[in-house]
Amino acid sequence: MMDDRISRDDLLHLVVKPSRYLGGEVNAVRKDRRACRLSVALAFPDTYEVGMSHLGLQILYELLNGRDGIIAERVYAPWPDMEGLLRRHAIPLATLESGAPLRDFDLVGFSLQYELSFTNVLAMLELGGIPLRRTDRRDGDALVIAGGPCCFNPAPMTAFIDAFVVGEGEEAIIEIATVAMREKERGTGREALLAALAELPGVYVPAVHTRGERIGKRVVADLNAWRLPARPLAPLMKTIHDRAVLEIARGCSRGCRFCQAGMVWRPVRERRPEVLTEMADRILGATGQEELSLLSLSSGDHTCIETLLPHLMDRYYDRRVALALPSLRVETLSRNLIEAIRRVRKTSFTLAPEAGTQRLRNVINKGNTEEELLATATQVFSAGWRAVKLYFMIGLPGEKEEDLEGIVNLAHQVLHAGRKRGQVTVALSTFVPKPHTPFQWERQLGPEETALRQDYFKSRLRHRQIRIKWHDAGMSRLEGLFSRGDERLGDLVELAYRNGCRFDGWSDRFRPEIWEDAIRALGIDVSANLAERPRDAAWPWAPIDAGVERDFLWTERQKAQREEQTPDCRRRGCYRCGACDHIEIRPLLADAGPSENRETAAVGEAGARPTAGRTTRDIGPCAAASPATANGVSEAHTSGMRRAGPRQPPGEAPGQRDGQRFRLRFTKLGRSRHLSHLETAAALVRGIVRGGRRFLFTAGFHPHPRMAFAVAAAVGLASEGEYCDVVWEKTTDETASLPEEINPFLPEGMRITELTELAPDAPSLASSLRGFQYTADAPPQLEAAALDALEERITAFLAATALPIVRNVKDRAIIRDIRPLVTDLIMDRAGRRIIMEVRFTAEGAVRPEEILVHALGLDPSLPATMNLTKRATFFVDK
Repeated sequence: MMDDRISRDDLLHLVVKPSRYLGGEVNAVRKDRRACRLSVALAFPDTYEVGMSHLGLQILYELLNGRDGIIAERVYAPWPDMEGLLRRHAIPLATLESGAPLRDFDLVGFSLQYELSFTNVLAMLELGGIPLRRTDRRDGDALVIAGGPCCFNPAPMTAFIDAFVVGEGEEAIIEIATVAMREKERGTGREALLAALAELPGVYVPAVHTRGERIGKRVVADLNAWRLPARPLAPLMKTIHDRAVLEIARGCSRGCRFCQAGMVWRPVRERRPEVLTEMADRILGATGQEELSLLSLSSGDHTCIETLLPHLMDRYYDRRVALALPSLRVETLSRNLIEAIRRVRKTSFTLAPEAGTQRLRNVINKGNTEEELLATATQVFSAGWRAVKLYFMIGLPGEKEEDLEGIVNLAHQVLHAGRKRGQVTVALSTFVPKPHTPFQWERQLGPEETALRQDYFKSRLRHRQIRIKWHDAGMSRLEGLFSRGDERLGDLVELAYRNGCRFDGWSDRFRPEIWEDAIRALGIDVSANLAERPRDAAWPWAPIDAGVERDFLWTERQKAQREEQTPDCRRRGCYRCGACDHIEIRPLLADAGPSENRETAAVGEAGARPTAGRTTRDIGPCAAASPATANGVSEAHTSGMRRAGPRQPPGEAPGQRDGQRFRLRFTKLGRSRHLSHLETAAALVRGIVRGGRRFLFTAGFHPHPRMAFAVAAAVGLASEGEYCDVVWEKTTDETASLPEEINPFLPEGMRITELTELAPDAPSLASSLRGFQYTADAPPQLEAAALDALEERITAFLAATALPIVRNVKDRAIIRDIRPLVTDLIMDRAGRRIIMEVRFTAEGAVRPEEILVHALGLDPSLPATMNLTKRATFFVDK
């Protein structure tokens, strides 16, 4: 039974990272659920910091909430500490926005990005009050849907998911929501709703599609028509990819034979430069982020990348917005592109040869050469990088010992390219055969074989400037099992979940012994699942049509066995893979106008293949970098654009405009009290930037906004007045209006309440501080006698001359006398609160919980429940 006295908020002080569960981010949407016709919970089966880095969830969140009558809220997998507390107190898993349990939503939509998140799906369903298995759900239970790459083989999760969205979700999710609203208003039950959803293109319903139906994937034909998200959520904590994301293209036609993403997300569709500029302006304006990632499967392949990148860098240089390109291929890294990337704050450079020899790169159709790799490494080190990471796979089809030796040789040659002054990291992952790829028929290494190869590299790469990292062999084995697994694996997922498996993709949480026990208990032959498959193998994913024909995949496998490459279809013409219909679905390049794309479609329809060497586009170069030629960019956008030019050396401060120095007083109340100091600072920076202010920056290779805090506010401590000094560009705006311009862009509970302009030579905050006043509410269980005892302890403490306590600082115990640091201590009986005034010194101050525990003798667990609040900050008299 749920403990009505305890809420989720009451548990936040007991978990490692409370900011995972706060909500209230800038751009979070709050709607009245009672006024909406349909409620959707968007569920990500991993932690907040992972899920908030996922672009797809941000797109769906904005799409759904942009529709009248629909409310969409978010929920992420709770870390084991929070899960344990929720179970102990019988509190259901709830969404961040309204705190509503998952069972109260009409639809719960999971994003299945990785096979090793399956147990988290079950944990979230059970914690949310939803029956695990779809056959146990009845009318009134939430409908559970899923999307993402794992849906290209939905079989292992068909026991738990009511409907799968295959392919891209922008159009499909609105159609699903429309059908769900219609059926809800009609009062039809679950069975009728599932039957209606099964009529939608790209929606696979296991309970309905039982007669060999083929479900084709959904494809967004033109990304330029979909410019979302325009207002991404700004995370409260540092996420895995802590930056704004701009999707510049979708799909890849390189044809790497191991790569599922490159096959299932075909064809290539690029956004035009003017669209990307408009989207970047909106995204950065809506979030205040300091870094923008240009996202695609291969960013360097974008038709206009060499002009787009410097164009965006110049556009946002004054705001010190850094640009990141997370997906670059060796063969696309021209000297111009490397020079442009060099201007970005970057600590290491990542390259992915994937294989150690040219022979094996031909087998996997990687498309780059050893010469290109080494030339790129030389340019990278010459441009100033001191660290290069190399990604390789082991266990690839056709791998020989010479290929392993090739990895060793490449690592040393890349180090030599840096004149042995750099650092090279070799990252090894185990090849996992994926559905809908030419290698779906291949075998996968077992853990023992993987361990032997890892040992080989440990013995052969012994150099202090070469580091080795590898993926856990047991995790790779499990991923391979689910990747090509069938419906019977649902029992394995559930048994492992029941026995305690969670967060199986996290190396420190992976429990191989539990999985092994479950595999044995169910009699699953893992070796047979990882073995090579015959050409006519019956695939568990047979109902799913990913667009790429099975015959094309088999032909590519045969070419791999002959060590033959297949050039990029954008440069050599159509290979009839099946992904395009050449009418609606076709490659769409950024520099191709409608007539050029129609010509390509006509070629495909006529059945003629372009001659070798001819591209599918025949137009001039992109014109993104120059305001005068950037077609479609408004005058307002181009007027502030600057051409790429020489930059200030990293160690020098670039010339900055005149600045103004201000002292801010801001609150940290409600849930924002649980933000850490760094999270608070990041939220304040983003809010100030969104409010229209431009910071001045520190000098150095990694410039930061010029700001200084009085002290670092402790996690869990509320505050009516934190202080921070900032320096931003001079403005003629009235100082009194500035808080009103910034406050709408701060998280809930954070508000600037006072802003004062300082003279350039005004003393720093730290030198001006004298002390603080804190209050703590007396626990409600303390009766009059207990309060009398507290007053006696207060009197004794104030009469004492010393009270030494032991503090643990960085694994070291130090003794600190806290009595001289406390200037007053009062028991307010009427208000049932304790008032503490403390002195601030060069060595710091005493923490209020130290007073409560050591001076007043309270249990160490009580202060976190006593609404500790900083009420005032005292400054040195002028």
